[in-house]
Amino acid sequence: MAETDPLDRYWRVMLLVTWLGAAAVFVYMRWDAIRWFVLGDTDDNMRIMQVRALMSGQSWYDLRQYRLDPPFGADMHWSRLVDLPIAAIKYVLTPFAGALNAERAAVAIAPMLPMGVAMASIAVAARRLLAPWAFVIAIAILFCAPSLRGMWVPLRIDHHGWQLALLSLAMVALTDPKRARGGALLGAASALSLVIGLEMLLYLATAGAAMVLMWIWDGTRSRALAVYGASLAGGSALGYLLFASYANRAPVCDALSPVWLSAMVSAGAVAVALPFIAARTAGTRLAAAGLGGIAIAAAFAYFWPQCLGRLEGVSPEAQALWLNNVREALPVYRHGAQTAIAIASLPVIGLVGYAIMLWRSRADQAALMRWAPLAALALLAASLLLWQTRAGAASQLLALPGATALGWMILPRLRGSTHLLVRTTGTVAAFLLISGLLTQNAARLLPKKEDDNPRLKAVNIANNRCPTLRALRPIALLPKGYVLTFVDLGPRLITVTHHDAVAGPYHRNDEDIVDVMKAFRGTPEAAQRMVARRGIDYVLICPNLSESTIYASKARNGFYMQLNRGKVPSWLERVPLPASSPYKMWRVIKR
Repeated sequence: MAETDPLDRYWRVMLLVTWLGAAAVFVYMRWDAIRWFVLGDTDDNMRIMQVRALMSGQSWYDLRQYRLDPPFGADMHWSRLVDLPIAAIKYVLTPFAGALNAERAAVAIAPMLPMGVAMASIAVAARRLLAPWAFVIAIAILFCAPSLRGMWVPLRIDHHGWQLALLSLAMVALTDPKRARGGALLGAASALSLVIGLEMLLYLATAGAAMVLMWIWDGTRSRALAVYGASLAGGSALGYLLFASYANRAPVCDALSPVWLSAMVSAGAVAVALPFIAARTAGTRLAAAGLGGIAIAAAFAYFWPQCLGRLEGVSPEAQALWLNNVREALPVYRHGAQTAIAIASLPVIGLVGYAIMLWRSRADQAALMRWAPLAALALLAASLLLWQTRAGAASQLLALPGATALGWMILPRLRGSTHLLVRTTGTVAAFLLISGLLTQNAARLLPKKEDDNPRLKAVNIANNRCPTLRALRPIALLPKGYVLTFVDLGPRLITVTHHDAVAGPYHRNDEDIVDVMKAFRGTPEAAQRMVARRGIDYVLICPNLSESTIYASKARNGFYMQLNRGKVPSWLERVPLPASSPYKMWRVIKR
C-alpha cells in the first residue's frame, strides 16, 4: 500500500501511543479495584490461583486445582499458555515490589497485552480494507464496544482476552494481500486459540472454510491453502506437546486433546493435499474439498462419537441444577433491554456495513474475497447471540470492520461539509450512531428490572459486597478449614483466604457442583451426610447472592433457606462475624 500522506508513516507510533494512553486510563479508572484486588469473575480468581500454583512448583502439565475438592482437586480444562505473561510479570517485579504488589501489577498489566494485539490487528485490517486513515475510526469504535472493551481492562485475566486477540489476528490473515503469509498466520492463530480453549472453534472453522472456498473460487490460492493447512496441523501438534495437561491427554471433548488434535491434523493435511489433487477447475476443486470435508467429519464421528453433542459433557443432573441457570449461557433476548441493546447494537451496525460493502464489491472479485469472509464471521457471531450471550464480545469484535466501513463512508463527507453545524454536530451524531453509543445510552433511559424490584436490588448489593476483601477478611482470620459455600464463591474464597472449597463453576467437576447444589436445596439431614462424607469444617452463605436465588426459588424450605431464616440444625454452631458482614457462617460440630 502506498503511503502518500507524510504523516501516515507514523501510524504505528500513533497506535502505540493510543494503546499506552488507553492502558493508563484503564489503570487510573480501575485503581481502587487493583488496590483491593477486585477479581470480579470466577475465572479471573481461578487464573491467578493457577499462576500461584505454577510458581509454587506445581507441575507444568498438572492443572488440577487442589484447593477445590481437596485432596483430589478440581480438574481444569485450561492450558498454561495464558498463565505465562501473568507469571512472567509477577516474577520480574517481585524482587522490586514484593510478591503482593507484583501480583497486583501482573493482574493489572496482563489483560492489556492482548488488547494491544487486537488494536494492532484491527488497525491493519482497516487500512487494508478501506484506507490508511480508516484505522482511527476502527480504534475509536473498538473502545465504544462494552463487551469487548471489558475483556481487556485491568484484573480481567481469564483466557477470553487472548482468544479475542487471536481471533483479530485471524481477521488480519483473511485480509492479507500476501496470501501465503495470511494462510500461515491464520493457521498459527487458530492453533494458538485452540491451545487456550475451544470457545472460538466455530469462528476458526468458519475462517478455515473461507480459505477453502476462496481456493475453490480462485485456483491461484493453492499455496495459501497449503501453507494454512501446514501451519494449522503443525501448530496444533506443537501446542499439544507443549501445553496439553495430563488430563487433556485423554480423549476429552472440551480441550485440545487427542480428539481435536486428530481433527486439526487431519484438516491441515487435507488442506495441504487439496491443491495437489485437484487444481484445474472450480468444479474439481469443489468436489475434492467436499470429499475431504466428508472424510474428516466421518472419521470424527466414527472415532469420537462422544464428542458429537455438547462439548462440556456434564451430567443431566448438573445440566438441570446448574448449567441451565448460568446467565451468560442464556440468549441475549433473555436479558434486560439495557443489556441486550448494549451487546447487540454494534453487531447489527456492523452487519449493515458489511452488507453495503458486499454490494459495492460485487463486481470486484478481489474486494469481495476480502469482505465476504469477515461478513460471514460477523453474521455467525451475531446469530450466536440468539443462543448464548457469551458470544457478545466476539460479535462486537467481528463487527468492527463493517462498522468502520460505515464510518469511513459517512464521517469524511460530514467533515468536508461547508456548513459548520454539519461538520461538528453531524459528525458527532454520526459517530454516536455508528459506534453504538447512541443506542447504548438511549437504552439507559429504559427502566431496569431492579428499579421496581427490591429483591433484585438486594441481589446487586450482595453481588458487590460479598466478594470484597473487607467482607472476606474476618473469614480469612479463622483457622483453616474445608468450606461448604456457593459454587460461584468457591474460586474467590480460595484466592483471598487460606480455606478450601468444594467446587467452582467448572463443568469437569460437575459431581462437586451437584453436591453443593443438592446440599443447599435439600434437607439439613442430606446436607449433613454430604458434609460428613467430605469432612467439611464450615458452612458459609451470602444471603441474596445471585446463586442463592436459585435455592430460594427451587427449594423454599431447603437447607439454604432454613439457614437464612435462622433455623440452624444441631450439628452446626454459629461463627461470630462482624455485624456489618454480608455473610453467615457456621462451624460443623458433629458429622
